[in-house]
Amino acid sequence: MAIIKLTVTMKKIIYVLILSLLVVSGIVFANRETKNEASEETVLKPLSAAEIKAAKKEWESTPAGVQFKQWEASPAGLKVHASAAKIRKYIKDSSNMEGVVTSLSLPEGSRLGFGVMVKIDGEDYILTFGPESFNKNRVSNNEFKQLRSLKVNDKIMIKSHFVSYAPKYSYPILAGAYVEREGKIIYKRVPRKGGC
Repeated sequence: MAIIKLTVTMKKIIYVLILSLLVVSGIVFANRETKNEASEETVLKPLSAAEIKAAKKEWESTPAGVQFKQWEASPAGLKVHASAAKIRKYIKDSSNMEGVVTSLSLPEGSRLGFGVMVKIDGEDYILTFGPESFNKNRVSNNEFKQLRSLKVNDKIMIKSHFVSYAPKYSYPILAGAYVEREGKIIYKRVPRKGGC
């Protein structure tokens, strides 16, 4: 009788040991899978100048690239490029540009987020600050609250880190990094988490 009780108890112990071994093996295997998947993800390394040049040349042969090159050579494209060139030194040096607000809305159909139109050194520019963030109830987080107090003809000091252009717009597009009105900062770009 004692041998039978021992055997039943041993079977239970062996069963528990095998079950726990299977659970632990499954966890270890799952972790190994996760680590392998993470290590298999390619880490993006910066492209070399030759790779950038080759990619640009390849893109320029696509229909979108051909259309863009035609726009750049058109009077509208040349005007936008000339306006962008006028402020490139300010962008490069990250120095202040004096501007005047000309419109509180962006051109119709634009998809640049929140922004205003400004005149700098006699040229018109789109000054954009990016998409507006909202909380879970779709209420604005007020990151642009002070910018909304701007009025047409307000004189402002602007710093930008980037100027771009697109055939859709008749003006260069400034990415707003800093805005000051009457000596008071009304906007300062907060760098995104994880870098830029």
